Amino acid sequence: MSGPLSGQRALITGSSHGVGRAAAFLFAQQGAEVILHGNQNMADADAAVQEIGPRALGAVQADLMMPGAGRELYTRAADLAGGRIDIVVNNAGIHWETPIDATDETWEANWAGLLQVNVMAVADICRTALPDMIDNGGGSFINIASRAGYRGEDKDHMAYAASKGAVLSLTKTIARQWGDKGVYAYALAPGWINTRMAPQNAAGIAAAANEIPIGRMAEPEEIAAMCAFLASGACASATGSCIDINGASYVR
Repeated sequence: MSGPLSGQRALITGSSHGVGRAAAFLFAQQGAEVILHGNQNMADADAAVQEIGPRALGAVQADLMMPGAGRELYTRAADLAGGRIDIVVNNAGIHWETPIDATDETWEANWAGLLQVNVMAVADICRTALPDMIDNGGGSFINIASRAGYRGEDKDHMAYAASKGAVLSLTKTIARQWGDKGVYAYALAPGWINTRMAPQNAAGIAAAANEIPIGRMAEPEEIAAMCAFLASGACASATGSCIDINGASYVR
């Protein structure tokens, strides 16, 4: 199969469902070989591998809440890919509510968990992948951040907003420091996406849609399409940039 991603091998985290799953399918359709990742939903990740077919090299289980899991995930994925991964989509993340009036124990545990999954695991994956990408002549990171990383978030999700701000800075630093090695880094800043992380009740869905000028949440396939475009290398000069995909709900 030929396509804009032919000959590329991609690791997509959090790909048992939602944006990651949509990206895995689209990347494969565009010619890439993909490695999926799941944790508690490994049955779904394995099912996606079977549905994608030969262009899915396998799925790796990793609990990114555990220190070091990002490094282990990348290493196992690289083994499946024969030692070369050209594209990493850091999509896995959590969106826990942490009110300021929570107990100290809950506050500290939630902040630690959010930073571990949303920042440290991403940083560990990037750190582990960088030497391989440099040795192989380059590669691309596409990190899923959030509009919250720029505008902030509601009072119960300060930790989430802080974590996504860190992802933005991480992405820009990688782009600035390793661009001369052929390593490119991009961030996406979605608003609400129609996945299980979005509101699920009628009132919540209506409230989310009401704040979005186009009147609806983004679909996973829209985020996947931008990931595929950036991964194609069609606009490498966009490295270091953050692409807003939020229906004009936050315009910078």
